Amino acid sequence: MICPLCENSRSLPFWRDQRRPYRRCDRCLLVFVPTDYHLSPAAEKAEYDLHRNDPGDSGYRRFLSRLFEPLCDRLPAGAKGLDFGSGPGPALALMLADAGFDMSIYDPFYAPQRAVLQNRYDFISCSEVVEHFRCPGREFQMLWPLLAAEGWLGIMTKLVIDRQAFARWHYKNDPTHIAFFSRETFVFLAHKLNARLEIIAPDVILLQKTP
Repeated sequence: MICPLCENSRSLPFWRDQRRPYRRCDRCLLVFVPTDYHLSPAAEKAEYDLHRNDPGDSGYRRFLSRLFEPLCDRLPAGAKGLDFGSGPGPALALMLADAGFDMSIYDPFYAPQRAVLQNRYDFISCSEVVEHFRCPGREFQMLWPLLAAEGWLGIMTKLVIDRQAFARWHYKNDPTHIAFFSRETFVFLAHKLNARLEIIAPDVILLQKTP
């Protein structure tokens, strides 16, 4: 099966549960769900509609602060940003706007204004988004040119450790999660994009576009 990140044609079985199999690319080490087991767009949106990510929820804002704070530390005042995959309640975009940044949002289901994908940005935030990418290689190839020189792509996603941990990992049980990254996968991606990589925390990754 073709890896949806690096398009390598070699992948190996990694795990299987009662609902679906998972494969791992032997080049970039992405763990992914084969396309036959992806939800339809309608079923995917129905799952998202169940989420209650209230922008006014202090606990949710604390969760998002794990990406919000390192991004803010690295951005100049008034930087222009895009929250990609903002969801029905764009809490992170609101937090960043409150901090003085010029924010746009995009979400294929809830804010599908593709005109914002024609602009250039000082940073792009993707909080709990990349694990939903059907074709992460194409998604990153689309996002990367939107960044200005020395711009930042901030990602929040939980990382694969090993097969034993994966077997008991709650993160894989969400049916909309179909792409699972490891530290090694982000090292591969940074090399491919010629980016500077910072792994800030076990679930916070920053990629900076080099001049």
